Amino acid sequence: MNGNGYRRLLRFDLGRTKYEETWKLQKKLVTLRSQKKIPDCLIITEHDPVITMGRGTDPDNLLVTPEKLLNGGISLFEVERGGDITFHGPGQTVLYPIIDLHNRGCDVHQYLRDLEQFVINTLEEIGLEAETRPGPTGIWVDDYKIGAIGVAVSRWITYHGLALNVNTNLKYFDLINPCGITEYPVGSIADLLGEEIDMKEMNNLLAEMFAEYFNYQIEENNNLNALPGSV
Repeated sequence: MNGNGYRRLLRFDLGRTKYEETWKLQKKLVTLRSQKKIPDCLIITEHDPVITMGRGTDPDNLLVTPEKLLNGGISLFEVERGGDITFHGPGQTVLYPIIDLHNRGCDVHQYLRDLEQFVINTLEEIGLEAETRPGPTGIWVDDYKIGAIGVAVSRWITYHGLALNVNTNLKYFDLINPCGITEYPVGSIADLLGEEIDMKEMNNLLAEMFAEYFNYQIEENNNLNALPGSV
């Protein structure tokens, strides 16, 4: 914590990444955070096309064969986060907060609600009135789900996080029942506003709003190679 009462937050902007590489990075950061070698972190990325299946996934929510995904250049991973099946890909901002919940009451349920509210606050800044729905975790605008959340916690350190459809090609979601939900369509910010969104500006806004909501001071331009244990 600095002299102004804000906690330090390392921001890593990775650009376009392969899912598996970022998954491994998260686990490394979780270990370093649990050892108190680094402060809390925020990873910001876009993934190459990938479908991930969380701990709560019903296999029937994958609507095509793994072979068809492979032939279409789409990766498939089973991962340890909560929630059902989802898609990540270009035009979608993915945020992976690596946060020590010892500093937030070790309350995973409240952390999920805070993630939802931070996204709602951010979307309000660009003129979209977002909300949650009873039951499933996530963020909706009208009847369109535009934000998905699924987290994991190890030694009270969070990883995985949230995905926000910004300029995402929504046809990818036809391959799955997103988050196991069939009663609501998937939407994107670009479709709802009727224009393509500048991803860099959106990512900066998300980072700023995240820091404001969670009471952080962001430290930017961080070098992954400078992390403890890196070579």
